[in-house]
Amino acid sequence: MITFDQVTVVYDGADEPVLRDVNLVVDEGELCLVVGHTGVGKSTLLGAVNGLVPHFTGGTLYGTVTVDGRTTAGHPPRELADVVGVVGQDPLDGFVTDTVEEELAYAMEQLAISPAVMRKRVEETLDLLGLADLRHRALYELSGGQQQRVAIGSVLTAHPRVLVLDEPTSALDPTAAEEVLAAVTRLVHDLGVTVLLAEHRLERVVQYADRVIHLPGDGRVVSGPPADIFATSSIAPPIVELGRAARWSPLPLSVRDARRAAAPLRTALAAVPAPAVRPVPEEPGAALLTARGITVAYRGVAAVREVDLDLRGGEITALMGRNGSGKSSLLWALQGSGPRKSGTVRVASGNADGTGGSVGGTGSGGSRGPDSSRGSGGSRGPAKGSDPKNLSAAEARALVGLVPQTPTDLLYLESVEQELDQADIESSASASDGGLTARVILDRLAPGIDGAAHPRDLSEGQKLALVLAIQLTAAPRVLLLDEPTRGLDYRAKTQLISMVDELAAEGRSVVISTHDVEFAARAADRVVVMAEGDIVADGPTTEVIVASPVFAPQVAKILSPLPYLTVDQVTSVLPAEEAGA
Repeated sequence: MITFDQVTVVYDGADEPVLRDVNLVVDEGELCLVVGHTGVGKSTLLGAVNGLVPHFTGGTLYGTVTVDGRTTAGHPPRELADVVGVVGQDPLDGFVTDTVEEELAYAMEQLAISPAVMRKRVEETLDLLGLADLRHRALYELSGGQQQRVAIGSVLTAHPRVLVLDEPTSALDPTAAEEVLAAVTRLVHDLGVTVLLAEHRLERVVQYADRVIHLPGDGRVVSGPPADIFATSSIAPPIVELGRAARWSPLPLSVRDARRAAAPLRTALAAVPAPAVRPVPEEPGAALLTARGITVAYRGVAAVREVDLDLRGGEITALMGRNGSGKSSLLWALQGSGPRKSGTVRVASGNADGTGGSVGGTGSGGSRGPDSSRGSGGSRGPAKGSDPKNLSAAEARALVGLVPQTPTDLLYLESVEQELDQADIESSASASDGGLTARVILDRLAPGIDGAAHPRDLSEGQKLALVLAIQLTAAPRVLLLDEPTRGLDYRAKTQLISMVDELAAEGRSVVISTHDVEFAARAADRVVVMAEGDIVADGPTTEVIVASPVFAPQVAKILSPLPYLTVDQVTSVLPAEEAGA
């Protein structure tokens, strides 16, 4: 179905090709998982399948890519639309109509399919993806999982033979991700659709893959059965890391298979106390933010209902819950920029260590921009126990910083250096008076970023580090991160954990809204779970997520009822030879 014959892709100005001498054959009806660290060429590989590379991305493609008998060099993307369907990371970016039914019909209208055939295909797709009850719903009213299914359905109505998915579950909670992956698997097994799927959260998809295409980062592509590739790959989900540490053979790729292999390991681990995932502070930090009775409503519908929340210094809190549970609405209400129907927020003033502002972040999420009104450092110092909603933007920035789901929303200048300089101006940060500048903070978070680079040319991890540096220049005591792990691989997530650990060590309170249960298990001291606008669980990470079949990480599911969350906990307790036994 798909053939790469000696394919090399070189972008203008690049020293090395992104893809080098790639030979690859994907058969009909295969679900191929494309894996690799950020920046190794996964998007280039996917883009070459439907001709986006090089017709729209530029650069030079050597060799031949053939899809269902058509070469991408001789057929631009519009001439492959009936063969290849592409769904990007954010389904909203690809929607062009208002309702579910209209969106499903749009692609067929562009292909001049007759109305009678269009109606039949729309009905078939509604049933196939479980969308019949949503046919007249507005797209913006749907949950993330529903939107992703509509995005897949909008390309399926053209009856493509190949489906290309770029991180289809990155914005979804675990339950919604399972819905989408179940729909994709049904397409492969029932209709024989060939699927190429790139995903950083491998723990969600590895069990469904027929084949893994691994990009090591040197331009090569290595393809083979999942167990064979993951045995030596540079990137792997926790279940594989645990299998490697325990020397299980064959390497399990599903929780069911891993539990069967883990009986001796569970017996050995039961004999010793489980180490803590994270250091336990000797005493809890002081409350930096106190929220009482927070209610947020949109058009009369409550998104957050009478929420009480205390955030303590030195603590990292994971805010979890299904799509639409009210997490983002709560973060914006705490920060002060978002709507709040009722309730109060009180934030202690001063720096994280109580000495005044020197390290922190600019601004209230969306208030940063070329036309926004921003004060100088002299406007800091709001009264103790201030509510950010009642302060100026400059004063609120010194109390609570918010990084939105799309960090690039806060980047509007032409170079990294300009962004950093502007952050220093906004917060009156200067190295001459002993303060920490945005550049110093950025170098600590992610060393080596070129100041001349355009912010939007950076990797996802680098963009996040840049926005964190911008936010931290104003020295907020409380930092709120909304879905910061979207687009990050395991290595970048480890770097992010190091970043937030440093912030917590300075006495700050960090809240991370996330659907990534593996990240929460490693990064969070505390987990708060929301549902229907209410807080339904609040406690230490181990207690909250181990008790949940939805939010439990893979290691917890495999070793249950033992209180283990991460592979590092296991390897720290048992020597390698004992774990293998």
